[in-house]
Amino acid sequence: MYSKEEAQKIKREFWIAFAEAYPKKWLLYDTNIKEVSFKFFVDNKRAQILLDIEPKDERKREIYFEKIESLKTILIDAYLPNALLERNFHLETGKIISRIWVEIDNVSINNKKTWDTIFIFFHDKMSAFEEFFLEYEDNINDLETNT
Repeated sequence: MYSKEEAQKIKREFWIAFAEAYPKKWLLYDTNIKEVSFKFFVDNKRAQILLDIEPKDERKREIYFEKIESLKTILIDAYLPNALLERNFHLETGKIISRIWVEIDNVSINNKKTWDTIFIFFHDKMSAFEEFFLEYEDNINDLETNT
C-alpha cells in the first residue's frame, strides 16, 4: 500500500509519461456540448475511456444518450467493438449520468510494467472515440431533432 504522497507521485509520473509518449491535444472537456465530456480513467485494476453525459436537465441527458444510442451499431462496428452504453449510470456520489465507455482489465497505474499497455489503449481507443464523435457531433448536438 502506498502513502497518499507516494500514490500522488506515481499518478503524476504516469500522466507525464503518457503525455510525453502521446503529445496530442485531446477533446476531453472541449466537446462543444455543455456537460458532455471525454475522460481517461485508470486505477489499480483497469483503464477506461469514458464519454460522460451529465446535464442537470434530465431530458437533455436522455436526448444526448438516445442520439448516441441510435448510432450504437456504427460506434461498435466501425470504431469501438467493445463499447458499453449505460443510460442510467450511478456514480459513487449518488449522481446518475449516462455513460459510454471502453475498458481493459488487469492493468494498474501502480505497475509500471502495464503502463505501455495502458498508453496504447488510451491512444487507440480515445482516437477512435473522438473520430466517431467528431463525425456525428452535429447530429448528437442537435437537440431539435430527437431520435
